[in-house]
Amino acid sequence: MTRPDYPVTTAVRVLRDKKIDFIPHLCTYVEHGGTHHVAEFFHIPEHRVIKTLVMEDESRKPFIVLMHGDCEVSTRQLARELGVKRVDPCDEKDAHRYTGYLVGGISPLGTRTRLPVCAEETVFDLERIFINGGKRGFMVEIDPRDLERVFPVRRVHVALRE
Repeated sequence: MTRPDYPVTTAVRVLRDKKIDFIPHLCTYVEHGGTHHVAEFFHIPEHRVIKTLVMEDESRKPFIVLMHGDCEVSTRQLARELGVKRVDPCDEKDAHRYTGYLVGGISPLGTRTRLPVCAEETVFDLERIFINGGKRGFMVEIDPRDLERVFPVRRVHVALRE
């Protein structure tokens, strides 16, 4: 068996385990390049690049938010939808501790701690998305509906266009 020309991360193992079709994509990692860099590198709309954000509520319970690359999360609206007082992004150290991934390489797939996942409703309107594959500079292209085959997803309406 030949070795794949992409990293076999925990996220890739989850996709294989669940028999989810994916296309691996490698790109150069640029510190603070974010979804804009990925979109430019692959010549795709930034709206198709989905960022994985690790957040926590006022009692420090962590969860993941999946959001379009060209949008921000309305934390006020997210708190309302979740029925909590407030939500804030986790710091890098906690995000790494919860997920096992470095910031810039965080995937919602195969996190160290099983975290609840919220996803912007409109992500599921897209035919294909690019989401982090568990390593900086490594994206996987999947059908967004396949996310719900991996873990329960709470669909939310919290996108703010940049």
